Amino acid sequence: MTEKQKTLAGEASVEGVGLHSGAPAKLRLKPGLPDEGFVFIRTDLDGKRIAAGGGPGEARARRTTLIGEGGASVQTVEHLLSAFYGLGIDTAEIEIEGPEPPGLDGSAREYVEAIRSAGMVELDAPRRSIRPSKPIAVRSPKSSITAIPGEPGCGLSLTYTLDYTGLPAQYYAMKVEPEAYVNDIAGARTFCLKAEAEMLQQAGLGKGATFQNTLVVSEDGSVIENELRFPDEFVRHKVLDLIGDLAVMGAQLDAHVVAIRSGHDLNGQLVQELLADAETAGLAAAPANAPAPTAEGGLWDIQELLRVLPHRYPFLMLDRIVKFDLAERVIVGLKNVSINEPYFSGHFPKRPVMPGVLILEAMAQLSGVMLLAGSDNQGKIAYLISVDGVKFRRAVTPGDQLRIEVTSKKAIRKTRGHCEAHATVDGKTIATATLKFALVDDNRGL
Repeated sequence: MTEKQKTLAGEASVEGVGLHSGAPAKLRLKPGLPDEGFVFIRTDLDGKRIAAGGGPGEARARRTTLIGEGGASVQTVEHLLSAFYGLGIDTAEIEIEGPEPPGLDGSAREYVEAIRSAGMVELDAPRRSIRPSKPIAVRSPKSSITAIPGEPGCGLSLTYTLDYTGLPAQYYAMKVEPEAYVNDIAGARTFCLKAEAEMLQQAGLGKGATFQNTLVVSEDGSVIENELRFPDEFVRHKVLDLIGDLAVMGAQLDAHVVAIRSGHDLNGQLVQELLADAETAGLAAAPANAPAPTAEGGLWDIQELLRVLPHRYPFLMLDRIVKFDLAERVIVGLKNVSINEPYFSGHFPKRPVMPGVLILEAMAQLSGVMLLAGSDNQGKIAYLISVDGVKFRRAVTPGDQLRIEVTSKKAIRKTRGHCEAHATVDGKTIATATLKFALVDDNRGL
């Protein structure tokens, strides 16, 4: 069944002060029209329209800005757009009085409450989606962001690594769905170092910022006059911002996005590349017609993996499955490698490299998923009994995404499994191996 676009069922109002301008701001959130995305109407500028969806937002210092009719603009749109995207809203009209939406408590939580108070309704139009035709990466000297194509209709998954001087290194991964967004992301507040806050205010920004709506981190790493809502609130807010920046496209994204230290500028560059790729491939604004993938035909998230594999953190070496075809005996899985992996603290800590035996373990775990998913093998454990022809060709380092493809070379039997595994990063071969397993009932061991 074709998934339909969603918009607001009614209206909601939000008032406050702009985070950067310090100016009073009033919003009225209203139902949108099919295929229009998010349209801002500046009521204080004769109703000039500013649309998100025609192209990437313009990244200015610590915020994303949209520019529309006659050069009219609206800045710091990322928190509001993040709330729309996180809740599954595709189109809305936003009447705004002022140069930027209210900063509120520095998160998207109050926007979520306003959207929910208005309610949601389906439109008689297919949902628009963009799926990259190939992995697309944008990099700067210290940051990067990459979009890896997902299965059609799989939606957006994110992985973010935060590694800034003065802040604790943090890592977060999620599939963007309404419940997860509301519970885990919407309440994460904006932040900055104390020295950055002083520089921003000297530059005429952050006029509406306070210690209550901005987490200001002192030189000793403590938060000034406030407390964290989550132990890793900083990285969760970076995920919130990233979702808002991607929402500028005006379509759902079927991809996994891996970001390392990425900010509004790099996020906007990725959006530009994604839109250009979609236009070139003839995919721009394509309806999301594909049904949600099933276990045998597409995506498994971490919860599905935990149901099949006995492994648990820190020894679970897979993050998700992006292809699974039992008929063809092929499975493809991903492992996102971050600096927070426990083995990096002791394995070449000055030049972290993923141990080869753990790459092999990731191959073995993915092979296990293939072997144990068949109806004849459910309730068993796959024990690795032999490894042949192992070759390691390149190093795997923090920020890499390991893509592993396993093929069962012989028909899956009740007691034995034989798999060929091939691991790549950015399309380049990392390792290959032939693996053989004994399939043993879970309740008796070898």
